[in-house]
Amino acid sequence: MAEYKVVITARSFGKADDKAYDCLRKAGCEWVKLNEADGPVEEQLRDAIKDADALIAGLEDIDAETINRAEKLKVISRYGVGYDKVDLAAARQKGIQVTITPGANGDSVADLAVALMLDVARNVTIMDGSIKARSQKRPQGLEMFEKTLGIIGAGRIGQGVGRRCRGFNMKILAYDVFEDESFKKETGAEYVDIETLLRESDFITVHSPLTEETHNMISTEQFKIMKKDAILVNTARGGVIDEEALYAALESGEIRGAALDATVDEPPYDSPLMGCENCILTPHAGAGTREASSRMSLMAAENAVCVLEGGECRFNVAK
Repeated sequence: MAEYKVVITARSFGKADDKAYDCLRKAGCEWVKLNEADGPVEEQLRDAIKDADALIAGLEDIDAETINRAEKLKVISRYGVGYDKVDLAAARQKGIQVTITPGANGDSVADLAVALMLDVARNVTIMDGSIKARSQKRPQGLEMFEKTLGIIGAGRIGQGVGRRCRGFNMKILAYDVFEDESFKKETGAEYVDIETLLRESDFITVHSPLTEETHNMISTEQFKIMKKDAILVNTARGGVIDEEALYAALESGEIRGAALDATVDEPPYDSPLMGCENCILTPHAGAGTREASSRMSLMAAENAVCVLEGGECRFNVAK
């Protein structure tokens, strides 16, 4: 008989290889993976969590009601780095550790951020759509070469974008509470206030967590500061950008374009941004590579096992 029961809601968990499942198996775990085909995952979770020892969680909301239904849960192991959808206060109250997988998907997200910049700048999606509609368009684009990149949130992923953009000989501006001297030396990045970054950047990439302080941090007043040819990319969290204000800025030509891999509602089917040709929307797929899935799966499994075996996981955010 298995020693521990693990509930898994992260859709891509274990799809790249068997390393994560091998980790759970060796620790004496049995698991149940919830699938959308069987109904809303959040509803399934309310029942499945009752007798679970560990939860390996995706992007669903894990509220206090769900947490309080757990009778012996020891850890919520997030498959990813964001934890804004987990009620940390409720977890702390029950002594449940909430862990994340920092660094596991950084390269994949950084790759996508640069891909989205190029897509918007060179109108790749627009031209693809026009060719497939048998209507050839060649809208004028922008070069990235020797432009200015603004990084909002210069942590692992933001720095990864900066390093990639050095290949375009871009000037790098960064806004972060912590100035990384090695990153400055390596890339020539200059740390500035957010107003300076918004005013001087041609491309702006957002990598901030969603907190009370960062909610709608880019809104109407910020769009007024930006260049008219500015391109804004968000591969972090929905809610950091005020989407109503973004829609107005795109429609009025206040900025050139945007690309969002993270939106307030996911998927954003009811968002007015769906109708903006100069806004690319992707389904929170920054970590959607085979390599990232393998690393995130194994790290999420290892975090869960660490706690189940009586340890304090160093990636616990519910301290």
